[in-house]
Amino acid sequence: MFDPQSSIRNPQSAILEAGRMDRLWQDIRFALRMLIKHRGFTAVAVMTLALGIGANTAIFSVVNAVLLRQLPFKQPEQLLWIWSVRTDRDKAFFSIPDFADYRDRNQTLEQISAMAYWGANLTGAGDPERLQGVRMSAHAFEMLGAEAALGRALIPEDDRPNSQRVVVLTHGLWQRRFGADASLIGKTLALNGDSYTVVGVLPSDFVFPWLDSEMVVPIKLDLDPRRADRDTNFLRAFARLKPGVTREQAQADLASIAGQLQQEYPEANAKKIAPRALTLREEIVGDYRKALLLLLCAVGLVLLIACSNIANLLLARASARHKEMAIRRALGASGGHLVKQLLTESVILASIGGALGLMLAAWGVDLLLALSPANLPRAHEAGIDGRVLGFTIGLSLAIGLLFGLAPALEASRADLNEELKAGSRGTGSSPRRNRVRSLLVVSEVALAVVLLTGAGLFIKSFARLQRVSAGFDTENLLLARLSLSQAKYSNLDSVMTFYEQVSERIKNLPGVESVGAANVLPLSGLFVRTDFTISGRAAMTSSEAPSAQNRWVSPGYFGTMRIPLLQGRDFTEQDKSGGQGVTVIDETLARRHFPNQNPIGTHLKFFERDFEIVGVVGAVKHNGLDDEPSPTLYGPLDQVPKSNLAFLTSNMSLAIRTGVQPLALQTGVRNEVQAVDGEVPASSMKTMEQFLSTSVAPRRFNLLLLLVFAAAALLLAVTGIYAVISYSVTQRTHEIGVRLALGAAPRDVLRLIVGKGMALALAGVGVGLIVSVAITRVMKSLLFDVSATDPATFAAVSVILAGVALGACFVPARRASRVDPMIALRNE
Repeated sequence: MFDPQSSIRNPQSAILEAGRMDRLWQDIRFALRMLIKHRGFTAVAVMTLALGIGANTAIFSVVNAVLLRQLPFKQPEQLLWIWSVRTDRDKAFFSIPDFADYRDRNQTLEQISAMAYWGANLTGAGDPERLQGVRMSAHAFEMLGAEAALGRALIPEDDRPNSQRVVVLTHGLWQRRFGADASLIGKTLALNGDSYTVVGVLPSDFVFPWLDSEMVVPIKLDLDPRRADRDTNFLRAFARLKPGVTREQAQADLASIAGQLQQEYPEANAKKIAPRALTLREEIVGDYRKALLLLLCAVGLVLLIACSNIANLLLARASARHKEMAIRRALGASGGHLVKQLLTESVILASIGGALGLMLAAWGVDLLLALSPANLPRAHEAGIDGRVLGFTIGLSLAIGLLFGLAPALEASRADLNEELKAGSRGTGSSPRRNRVRSLLVVSEVALAVVLLTGAGLFIKSFARLQRVSAGFDTENLLLARLSLSQAKYSNLDSVMTFYEQVSERIKNLPGVESVGAANVLPLSGLFVRTDFTISGRAAMTSSEAPSAQNRWVSPGYFGTMRIPLLQGRDFTEQDKSGGQGVTVIDETLARRHFPNQNPIGTHLKFFERDFEIVGVVGAVKHNGLDDEPSPTLYGPLDQVPKSNLAFLTSNMSLAIRTGVQPLALQTGVRNEVQAVDGEVPASSMKTMEQFLSTSVAPRRFNLLLLLVFAAAALLLAVTGIYAVISYSVTQRTHEIGVRLALGAAPRDVLRLIVGKGMALALAGVGVGLIVSVAITRVMKSLLFDVSATDPATFAAVSVILAGVALGACFVPARRASRVDPMIALRNE
C-alpha cells in the first residue's frame, strides 16, 4: 500500500515503488493484449482450466461441509460418541442400568447423555403421519452448547418425572409440516395419542447422527419400565470429555468399568466388552470420509492432467514466440523480465479460468447434491463459502505460477544467437523443449491410467453387487410401514386383529397377489438380535450362547417375499400364542449350528420360551447386498413375546406382492388402512427396488463421479497426445518433406510419427500401471468381490488407452504422410 508519509521521508524509494507498479500494470496490459490476440488458444486454455478448477471446487465444497467444517456445537472436538460393544457385534446399545453405571463411575467424562430412537404418530393436524424422532437426556443440549433457533431447547427440568410432555422440532419438520409458523411455539401436538407442547425449533444446521430424526423429546429414564433390566439394550450414548482428557484416556476408563460390570453381573454382561469411544464427527461422517477423500484425490488428478495440457499449450505457444523473445532480448529485455511477463500471462489465464470455474462449481454443487445419497451428512450445507473461495483462488494462483514456470524458464534460458538462427531456419523446438513436452504427455497418460483403473474396479465391483441375490424376489413388491398407538394396541390380540383386518382388505384390491407382515424387513439395516440355546446340547454359559437376527412374521410372509422354503413347513394360522412355540430358521443358521443334520424337530430356547424348528428357509440380506447373510430366527406374529410387543406395534411393516406397478396401489393401500383405523398413518410406502437403490446409493455415487472423472482424464490425455504429435508434425514439416523427396514411402512417415506417439503413450501406461498397483489398494474397503489389483481390469485399461492413443496419433501421422515434398521445401 502506498504510504505518503514514507514517500516524504524517502522520495527515492517512492519513485522506485511507483516505477515497479507502473511496470506491473504494463505487464498486465500486455498480457491481456496477447491473450485477446490469440483468442483460440485463450478459449481452449480457459475452458480446460475452468472445468478442472470447477470440478475440484465443487467436490471440495462437499468435503468442506461434510469433513472439514466444525460441528455447530461448543468445543466439538471434546464430544464423543460411545458404542456398546459385544463379542458378536461392534455396534450395540446400552441398557438403562449399564448406562447409569458408566455415567456414575467414569472419571474422564464431564457429562454423558443417553439417546434412543423414538417414533410417533402425529394426529389431529391434517392427515396422520408417522414421524421419526429421538428421546434424549434433557441436559444434552446444554452439554452440546446448542440453542434453539426459535423458543428453547430441552432443559434438565424436562427430564423430571412430573414435568409436562414437551417436544422440540427440527427446522426441516417445522418448515415441511407446519409452514414455518412461528406461532406454533406453546401449542400442543398429539403424538401417539398424548399431548406434547412444542417448546422450540432447532437451527437448520443442527445435526443428528441419524439424518431422518425430526423431533426430540426428553427420555425420562426414571419412568421407563426397563430401568432395572440389564438384558434390554436400546440406548445410545454421547459425552463430553473433561478438560485435558484425551479420547484414549476415556476409552481406557470405559474399558475398566466394563470389566467391573462383567464381574458384578456375569450373566447379563457376559458378552459385553469395552465400549468404543469415537469422536462425534467420526460417528456422523461414518464411512463417507474415505469415499469423499478418494473422490477429492480423483478430481485432483483430473486437474493435474488439465494443467499438464495447459503447460503443453504454453510450451507450444512459447515455441511459436521464440523469435519474438529473441528480438526482445536483443533489444535489451532481461531474462528475468521475460519470465515475469510470461508468468503474468499465465496467472491471468489461470485467474480467468478460476473465475469461470467458480461459476461452474456453483452449478456443480447442485448436481453433486442431486446425485449424492440421502444420508450423506451435512451435505445441504455445501456451498461457496469463504473457505471454498480461498481454495479456488489459491488453486488458480498456484496453477498459474507452477505451470507457467516451465515455458517462462525456457524462454529466459535460451541462447540468443541460436534462437535467432533457429528462427530463421524454422527447424522448430529444441530437444530440451521436446523432452519437457513428452514428459508432460507421459504424466497425463499415467494419471489417466490411475483414474481409469479406479473407475474400472468400481464398475466391476458395482456390476457384481447388482448381480447378488438378496435372497428374495425384489420386483413388484410394495412395502408399507404401519405404526400403531401403544395405548390403543396394548395387547397382542388387538394387534393381530388389526393386522388381519387390514390384510384381508388389501388382498381384495385389484392387482394384489398376496400380503405378508414382519416387524423388520430385509435391507432395512435394522439389527434385532437375540441369544438362543439348542435343546439337547451341552449347557452353555451366557458368553458362549450363540445369537441370531430375530424376525416376527405372519403366515404367508415367506410366500409373499418369495423366500424359498428349503425344508419343513411355513407358519400357519394354527400357530397361536397359547400353543407350542414354533420357529423357522434360515439356511445360514442351519449350516452353522446343524452341519450335515436335519434341524426339523429340534427345539431352541429364546425369550425364555421353548420353540420347535418347523422349517428352514433361504438366507436373505438384512443390511445390504454387500453383507454376508446373518443367521436368522423367524417366529410367528401370534407368538411375539410381551417384551417385543412395543417394538412390533411401532414397526409393523406390510409386504404386498403385486401383479401391477407397485406404486400405483399406494392410494388404495392407504385408504384400506385408514378404513380400519383412521389414526394409523401409512405414509411411508416404498417399493423393494427403492430399498435396494438406497442400500447401494453410496457405491453408485462413488461410481458415477469416478466415471465422469475418468472420462475427462481420458479425453484430456488423448488431447494431449494429439496436440504433441500434431505440433511435432508441424515443426518437422521440412524434415518430412526432405524424407519424402529422398524416396521415403508415406507408410514410413506414418510409422515414424505413430511410433513416436505410441512410445509416449505406452511409457505413460507402464508408469500408470505401477502407480495404480500402489494406489488402488487404498480403495480395497470400497470394493465388493473384486481385488484391488484385478488383472482383467488392469489389462482392459491398458488396451483401451493404447487403442485410443493409437487413434490420436494416427490423425496427425496420416496428415504428415500426405505432405507434398515440393510445397514443404518451398515453404522453408
